[in-house]
Amino acid sequence: MFDRWYAGTLREKLARPYVHLVFGARQTGKSTLLRELLPPETVIVDLADPQERTRHLANPGAFVEDCRSLPAHKKGQFVFVDEAQSVPSIFDAVQHLYDRDKTRWRFVLCGSSARKLRRIGANLLPGRSFYHRLLPLTLAEHPADQPSIPYAVSPLPFAWSKSLKQENPFPVADLLTRLTFGELPGVVAAPEPDRAELLRAFAFVHLEEEIRREALVKDWGAFVRFMQLAAAESGQIVNFAAISQESGVSQPTVKSYYQLLEDMFVGFRVEAFSRSSRKALLSTPKFLFFDLGVRHAAAGLTATPDVVKVNPGPLFEQWVGIELWKRLQYLGNGKLHHLRTKDGAEVDFIVEWEGTLTPIEVKWSNKPTVQDARHLLTFLGEHPKQAKQGYIVCRCPRPMQLHEKVTALPWFCL
Repeated sequence: MFDRWYAGTLREKLARPYVHLVFGARQTGKSTLLRELLPPETVIVDLADPQERTRHLANPGAFVEDCRSLPAHKKGQFVFVDEAQSVPSIFDAVQHLYDRDKTRWRFVLCGSSARKLRRIGANLLPGRSFYHRLLPLTLAEHPADQPSIPYAVSPLPFAWSKSLKQENPFPVADLLTRLTFGELPGVVAAPEPDRAELLRAFAFVHLEEEIRREALVKDWGAFVRFMQLAAAESGQIVNFAAISQESGVSQPTVKSYYQLLEDMFVGFRVEAFSRSSRKALLSTPKFLFFDLGVRHAAAGLTATPDVVKVNPGPLFEQWVGIELWKRLQYLGNGKLHHLRTKDGAEVDFIVEWEGTLTPIEVKWSNKPTVQDARHLLTFLGEHPKQAKQGYIVCRCPRPMQLHEKVTALPWFCL
């Protein structure tokens, strides 16, 4: 069992007498982590098992009957339901049981898709539950192959909790490996010759199974064409018209497909920054896949270092964006933006965190110059009260002060 950054927070919150909802994409380690943290007497209902799923779909009252038959436990009997979204009536059953006795059971519901629940209006237990989300590995969990630099300052610090020691980290990895295989725990821990096949299975077998099971897409072939195009364009400003024309489906359908990827936790939007005095700002979001390895497989590419070496810069930019997004998701109260004007001025990412704005450029260079910081300096000048410092994340060996307000930061210090 490798260490997960969120383990300490999850362990502490599981001790509280509420229903716990744990969501995230498949293969992010949700079930593994929960089985490690929950007590051994926990009752497990695995709805990924077709027989178990069919039993509960055929008899919505079975879950209530099963729970009532359990012996009372002085600290509450933990009941862990895996892939809970596949039987939405489970949520109503949990609400019914919890409202009648808040101490007898301790429910933990885990799932990999919010789409069906939202579509049918399933009860997400407002006022009774804690929401958790598990993501692919962060840099804190999957260490770099470079030694840390104590004086380096991150634009979004993400240290381990003092109450949780990192005793069993995932294997270290260099930048090329990260850009090639991504950060899914099962892929990172697998032998390198197996990683590309695992990613291919995730991109098509798992997604197809979930989409077909929930009847979310009528034309699987059209969705596959869309997904390949969306993956190839990942990290770019979304062009709905171009994707529609190339995939052969309407723009409303393209937008619904992007929403589907978000609902299945395999992609996210980076909204355009709108609080600027500059005119002619583009307002369209960027869209990124949540993991670069999955991105390659979804684009129809075999994840190999050669794929990355063809054009590493855009993939490096995506890796930085994904890392920042994961941190903000865990920290819980920040936003990630991008900025681009019609005349080409661009800031790759803007981190909004605790009342501050931090503009970040990403460069593949290992020798950045102040010229690379020109758009950062413009942004800092436009927002002097909120934006104090800008960063260029790059491949330089150590932090470099390019300007009194701009630091070049090695990727492994992010």
